[in-house]
Amino acid sequence: MTSSVIKPSWKDYLELCKPKVVALILLTAVVGMFLAVPGMVPVDILILGTLGIGMASGAAAVVNHVVDAQIDAKMARTLKRPVATGVIDPKKALLFGAIMACLSMAILALWVNALTAVLTFFGLVGYAFVYTMYLKRATPQNIVVGGLSGAIPPLLGWVAVTGSNGKIPAEALLLVLIIFVWTPPHFWALAIHRKDDYAKADIPMLPVTHGIEFTKTNIIFYTILLLLATILPFLIGMFDLIYLLGSTVLGLIFLVYALRMKYADKPGLAMETFGFSVVYLMLLFIVMLVDHYIPISLMSF
Repeated sequence: MTSSVIKPSWKDYLELCKPKVVALILLTAVVGMFLAVPGMVPVDILILGTLGIGMASGAAAVVNHVVDAQIDAKMARTLKRPVATGVIDPKKALLFGAIMACLSMAILALWVNALTAVLTFFGLVGYAFVYTMYLKRATPQNIVVGGLSGAIPPLLGWVAVTGSNGKIPAEALLLVLIIFVWTPPHFWALAIHRKDDYAKADIPMLPVTHGIEFTKTNIIFYTILLLLATILPFLIGMFDLIYLLGSTVLGLIFLVYALRMKYADKPGLAMETFGFSVVYLMLLFIVMLVDHYIPISLMSF
């Protein structure tokens, strides 16, 4: 069937926005909002900031669908995407994305603050254009270099609450660092599982250019870096005991997954590691939130 026969539904347009990815982005952004204040986030900022950041993330995903349509059609994981199948015309998809991007910038600039709008815009450009249109096809370090744009949501949430003073706090940058270091082991696990697809699409993901074993070693290295990075917020007094215990346990479990993937001869470990990496980030930010409102210091014992 062709796009002239199949009419796109709202579900197809929703799929363009990568809702599962955006949900994880918004979780980290919302936690960033709450970490920025000792009490409750202003309701208007919570609603409008989340809406603006979410629409910008969705707009970036739309561009990714359009730019990668030919690649998506060659890969089992993505061949049923609406633009790749022709269900949604690329021009209509781009118009949809542009409308969302403009609405996002208007909401953030008018009702949140200018700094959040500017940073969100750079994040959108970084993912939709710098990563998707250039880095993804240019270097096996694409996900490392391009990961910064995907790491900024907690910063966006933080400055949505405090950004009217024009300052970017070090604590928020630590949250960015954590997601930045988390991104390579998270994505490379998926890339190992989909190595043949990426090779068929001529995308230089690390497992394609340097081999699976080299990629597994790098996943272990980055997972250890992640463990170290997650200790930093505790060391500067940003979090207390609940966070220290929670982040350490989660990091060690992640490391076990990475080591099993490297040394255990069992099929499916790459996808198991990828799946846990998503759960890891969700739980880590929930632990941050719990610690923020229920601080338990070592001095209490």
